[in-house]
Amino acid sequence: MLIYRFLTGEDDSAFCHKVTKALSEGWQLHGSPTYAFDAVSKKCAAARL
Repeated sequence: MLIYRFLTGEDDSAFCHKVTKALSEGWQLHGSPTYAFDAVSKKCAAARL
């Protein structure tokens, strides 16, 4: 069974560090990174790992 993670957050350096940390721990991107914007929460980045 495969386990997936879905990371979201504001498109800032903290989000980039979160994705980089997951990749360094052995997670791999599943498909292409996705970029969507939610005007209410101001969150705009997502990565499927």
